[in-house]
Amino acid sequence: DNSDAAKTFAKILARCSNKKIKSIPIVFMLSNEAEAVKLFSNTYLALRVAFFNELDTFSEIHGLSARKIIDGVSLDSRIGDFYNNPSFGYGGYCLPKDSQQLLTNFKKIPNKIITAVVESNKTRKEFIIQKILEQKPKTVGVYRLTMKNGSDNFRESAIIDIIKEIKKKSIKIIIYEPLLKTNSFNNMKVIKDFEKFAQIADLIIANRKSNKINKYKKKVYSRDIFNDN
Repeated sequence: DNSDAAKTFAKILARCSNKKIKSIPIVFMLSNEAEAVKLFSNTYLALRVAFFNELDTFSEIHGLSARKIIDGVSLDSRIGDFYNNPSFGYGGYCLPKDSQQLLTNFKKIPNKIITAVVESNKTRKEFIIQKILEQKPKTVGVYRLTMKNGSDNFRESAIIDIIKEIKKKSIKIIIYEPLLKTNSFNNMKVIKDFEKFAQIADLIIANRKSNKINKYKKKVYSRDIFNDN
């Protein structure tokens, strides 16, 4: 929609940014087209996360260096060295919701990739759970519930789904999460003292690592390669 009202609103939004108005690209479109932009953009990002997670799964199974392979792949300027750090799965406010919404919108429209993006994230979590269970821990320590460093977001965090499945195996789970003010989370004990938490846990799982857990790296399971979100 390129009506006068739309143009005025676009100018208002542009003025709210810290950039020069002339440098801000503005595309006028219908509301359902704008929604499609958001859904396809976030699903593409989810696809990129899923791709590098599957690369990491391949590397772990075959005993290869995921870091070296990702570094090599990322040298291709068409791919780039960004948004390529493996994780326990994509999560957060937008990627799970928007990729699922886009898949729902497709309904009977032929597709393979959009379906695969959603399914790949489930498969990644299942693989992570399998690798954790293979270590036969009696007590699993969950280092942070947040999706990424610097975030206060637990919503749709991949590690939440992983916790649920591990819990079904009657494995004791303890949590270290400074943002939690309570002493329990979903009937699991929250330990505020990190050193105590790390000593009690047989295995520490971390979607994103930090310097704090480096001294315990021998019992840390994480697929965070680049220490980056």
